[in-house]
Amino acid sequence: MPWKVGGAKESEKGCFSADLLINCVQKQKLAVKIKEKLSWILNMGSVGMLQRLKDSWKTILILAYQSLGVVYGDLGISPLYVYKSTFAEDIQHSETNEEIYGVLSFVFWTLTLVPLFKYVFIVLRADDNGEGGTFALYSLICRHAKVSLLPNRQAADEAVSTYKMEQPPEKYNSSRVKIYLEKHKFLHTALLILVLLGTCMVIGDGLLTPAISVFSAVSGLEFFMSKEHHHYAVVPITCIIIVCLFALQHYGTHRVGFLFAPVVLIWLLCISALGLYNILHWNPRIYEALSPYYMFKFLKKTRKGGWMSLGGILLCITGSEAMFADLGHFSYVAIQIAFTLLVYPALILAYMGQAAYLSHHHQSSYEISFYVSVPESVRWPVLIIAILASVVGSQAIISGTFSIINQSQSLGCFPRVKVVHTSDNIHGQIYIPEINWMLMVLCIAVTIGFRDTKHMGNASGLAVMTVMLVTTCLTSLVIILCWHKPPILALAFLLFFGFVELLYFSASLTKFREGAWLPILLALFLTTIMFVWHYATIEKYEYDLHNKVSLEWLLALGPSLGIARVPGIGLVFTDLTSGIPANFSRFVTNLPAFHRILVFVCVKSVPVPYVPPAERYLVGRVGPPGHRSYRCIVRYGYRDVHQDVDSFESELVDRLADFIRYDWYKTDETNSCIEDGTARSNESSSDYRLAVIGTVPFAGIPAYEIEETLQPASVSGGFTSVESVTDVIEMQPVNVVQRRVRFAIDDESDTDAHSEINVQLREELEDLFAAQQAGTAFILGHSHVKAKQGSSFLKRLAINFGYNFLRRNCRGPDVALKVPPVSLLEVGMVYVV
Repeated sequence: MPWKVGGAKESEKGCFSADLLINCVQKQKLAVKIKEKLSWILNMGSVGMLQRLKDSWKTILILAYQSLGVVYGDLGISPLYVYKSTFAEDIQHSETNEEIYGVLSFVFWTLTLVPLFKYVFIVLRADDNGEGGTFALYSLICRHAKVSLLPNRQAADEAVSTYKMEQPPEKYNSSRVKIYLEKHKFLHTALLILVLLGTCMVIGDGLLTPAISVFSAVSGLEFFMSKEHHHYAVVPITCIIIVCLFALQHYGTHRVGFLFAPVVLIWLLCISALGLYNILHWNPRIYEALSPYYMFKFLKKTRKGGWMSLGGILLCITGSEAMFADLGHFSYVAIQIAFTLLVYPALILAYMGQAAYLSHHHQSSYEISFYVSVPESVRWPVLIIAILASVVGSQAIISGTFSIINQSQSLGCFPRVKVVHTSDNIHGQIYIPEINWMLMVLCIAVTIGFRDTKHMGNASGLAVMTVMLVTTCLTSLVIILCWHKPPILALAFLLFFGFVELLYFSASLTKFREGAWLPILLALFLTTIMFVWHYATIEKYEYDLHNKVSLEWLLALGPSLGIARVPGIGLVFTDLTSGIPANFSRFVTNLPAFHRILVFVCVKSVPVPYVPPAERYLVGRVGPPGHRSYRCIVRYGYRDVHQDVDSFESELVDRLADFIRYDWYKTDETNSCIEDGTARSNESSSDYRLAVIGTVPFAGIPAYEIEETLQPASVSGGFTSVESVTDVIEMQPVNVVQRRVRFAIDDESDTDAHSEINVQLREELEDLFAAQQAGTAFILGHSHVKAKQGSSFLKRLAINFGYNFLRRNCRGPDVALKVPPVSLLEVGMVYVV
């Protein structure tokens, strides 16, 4: 059909074909790029370059400063309890100082190898679009190898711009590892269990860190009161601080977050100054203990006791995982600068200072602790700063626990819980009431039950080392599958860091009866819950997949069968990305009517951290246009914020309207004249052709643009927003090129729109908006799942008792989707899996 360019009359500007318009658009783009490049070269002098570098470094330094309060709170408070836990019972400090020198050597090299070399220089580079953590590694692996157990995966998901993959030529050995992983299904399950185990240990760390950090900080009161009073005061004060800490969670960390970074900064400067003072005053030659020779000398003298004491030494690296888990809130360079220039030197000085003091104080009226090395004149200020720092460190791990539970829930690995977003501006700050109060009760129980640093340290150490081992295993797979490095390099990484971490893990495991049983028991319990929920979720999806109704059945429903169409919009929620779900057929069977506008909505998770809003809605027709039935797949990443129902409903209607306009524009483009709509009906009756609908900022290019592309990464292009432009990516079947179409929706051009868009388009839009005014009904399935006859005992136990118990005692899907009760219609379904 003819295309009008620049809004001029056809007689003045001429009639152009689509190919000619595309060439014009490409030439305009090239001219703009050349002009911008020349302008940049002319204007960019030495002053401009220095200003850009200055602004860049200013931003990085600000992020590095802000990361102190969020990332390094847990790691920074470790000097409070490392030496005390190490010298608890397994070894004793002697006159020769070999024990304290050996422990300092172990602490130095552990801090150097694990947080510095492993995390800062290697693991932080394994980010998923800037996000870090266990699920980020798992997401990367699932995108580069078909090992994911998520059921409703589509080829269209790979077109999401954040679903980017590096694809250099793979070597033969790398391909062989990938093929081996994809071939064996049990490896997929083993990988998921490994990820769930690491997740559960992070939750365990979120339970133990507040207890040990606050308890260790408050224990400094022993220098200001008698032993009898101290014994009865520390535990109650610790519990009161923990209750206050958890009670303030619903306000969100952004309300008190401005205090976090200054507190940690003051704490780090404080311990480094104390360390430097103790080194110069007591033992300036303490630096000699940094030699690895003292590690071997320590183990040779202490033997089994020294090996068991490693369970206390490993506490010096608790919180290292936060550098990777919180990567998405900052940047790689900012975290690297903060650790290497401030945190690492401060921690080394703190441990060296404590060792220097202890090397000249073999007999003390108090047992070995952090406060022994603090001069009496500054103990009160240091005690107050330590308590504040312990609260900040606890807050960081609690927030991380909320985040990882939310990620588990989004991937179908955790029962539904209420997630409250505490900040409208800061992405990812959430609060989960049920988990918060459970953590508080368990944290108080641990404090009252253990009542000493040794048992808490044993429990915390095992949880930390398990998470690090999981990260090491997953990173080795990332090195092969994602970075396409030789397998020998990944094996070297796994063996070297795995050996170091297994050494500490084995030392912690020997303390099973002395506190290490707690994270093991908690991990087994949580892993069982998460795996049962994930397994039953997949089984339900498979049942829906095999019992879905054909499209012909839906199209046959009509007045001849006694089926009425009532005003309004019916949103049928389903996990299926194609076909008609069985719960809708049951709904129509029991209530022979459905809404004038019918939308099958699938809210699904994609293995990416976030889905850009412009690529979130995947919309298509179900049947011909006259049936007024649509399919809408709403895609979220595992870190995305789910919208509330009001904005979701209105935005869904807007996306449907955009799709209708696009669909009829496409028809108008393909067929210059449609009289009866027969060909249109046949074309649209297919259920697989979907389009990504999203409004993006766009300007400077004519109203229509068609690009044959497979990469939808450049959606917005950084243009300023001057008009509403709908961005569409048409999803064709696999192995067919996708077409991106951008078209403007200009309210001022109603006259042209009426002349170009036919009556059928106006009628369909009028029906949609009239149905919106009539009201929206949310149709959800209320399911009961039971194992089929002949199933194994474990399956019957997991499905009939485990899953159904969890389903009855967790949030329903209506609460998770924030469906208003007045608009809810539930359809009972029995799943026999």
